[in-house]
Amino acid sequence: MQRLKIEELRQWKEKPKRKPLIIRGARQVGKTWLLKEFGKQYYSNFVYVNFEKTPELLDLFLTNLDPLRIISVLELYANTPIKENETLIIFDEIQEAKRGLTSLKYFCEEAPNYHVVAAGSLLGIAMPYKTSFPVGKVDFLELNALSFTEYLLALGEERIVEKLKAQDWQILSIVKDKLIKHLKSYYYIGGMPEVVTHFVEHQDWEAAREIQYSILTAYEADFAKHVPPELVARVKLVWQNIPSHLAKENKKFVYGALKPGGRSRDFEEAIQWLCDAGLLYKLPRITKPELPLPAFESLTVFKLFLHDVGLLAAMSNLNAKTLIEGNKLFLQYKGALTEQYVLQQLQGKTKPGERLHYWTNERSTNEVDFIFQNNENKLVPVEVKAETNTRSKSFKFYCEKYNPVQAIRTSLSEYKKDSWLTNIPLWGIEYL
Repeated sequence: MQRLKIEELRQWKEKPKRKPLIIRGARQVGKTWLLKEFGKQYYSNFVYVNFEKTPELLDLFLTNLDPLRIISVLELYANTPIKENETLIIFDEIQEAKRGLTSLKYFCEEAPNYHVVAAGSLLGIAMPYKTSFPVGKVDFLELNALSFTEYLLALGEERIVEKLKAQDWQILSIVKDKLIKHLKSYYYIGGMPEVVTHFVEHQDWEAAREIQYSILTAYEADFAKHVPPELVARVKLVWQNIPSHLAKENKKFVYGALKPGGRSRDFEEAIQWLCDAGLLYKLPRITKPELPLPAFESLTVFKLFLHDVGLLAAMSNLNAKTLIEGNKLFLQYKGALTEQYVLQQLQGKTKPGERLHYWTNERSTNEVDFIFQNNENKLVPVEVKAETNTRSKSFKFYCEKYNPVQAIRTSLSEYKKDSWLTNIPLWGIEYL
């Protein structure tokens, strides 16, 4: 398996003012594998500690936070020397160790030549409640499920990926049928590493689905273990209703759809827990496409997406037969799987702290699926179409009203660039 984030890890390693690194992401997206692989490829050795599985080290940070003392203990534990600039120290599930996150501040200030990375499936939950989080003393990296490019690499399609990176649309159009076939399978398999690995090795659709079900079961077990007791029922209710929420034509999240009379105060904490755990993405509506985007966010209107399209397909009970019936998958699930897929590919390209948005007018009669800020600080609208029929009154209305410097439509149609609009095939949207 290849993960593109390993290049960002390499860049972090070479930074002259490198800080300890925190990697965030949902459970089972491959954080542990990535860090160990990084240690193997770029260091003479690495020391790995999983605080969830190593209770004898849970008190490591309680005596004091002197980095050299901590390193001495780790050397005894791992029975290996830890050398400056040569050894990678991996703290996994660091939220389980009291003052573990706080210790990163002192590694930054007093031992900057020791390379430390910390990860945890519930770091997003733990961090807001830590009284001494190392603000300004750590770097961040977000790890998501495998992107479509990483899925293609797992399938052995390195040559196609090379053409995608080069954005050689003319050559890629020759193999578009193959790309659409892979895209359909990605909608079903998704990007959870265990699922992808098993499918690549065995080409067994049903076995892949069983693994997805086991992941979903593990997530619900996490709810019972980690969610405050008074929130468990509400977290489960939000989680289990995501497929029906995304299946609607208007995907604005409606609290009343969860239970009659439901209000924001009943569910906002539950939604925040799921977002902090990396299981859901919250896509705020903006009332006006102007910078800075957070100033024009609606506090009460938003969409919710899952973190993996394959898990959404599993929760929706989408069967493999649907995949082989022409474009039926795209037609039947265009409101859910296609937008979920595009969200993942775009979200994977955002920097820590950045987020995607969507736009509607005041009466919600016109809507643009995604709005993002490009490297030139310009706002780019993205319209998602699951078919080759790409006509959209809403998108045209937006572009005529706000005249963006760049407008993107993604669909099954081939690449085409006009004066005001660029159509990018769905299978290439990651290279927007």
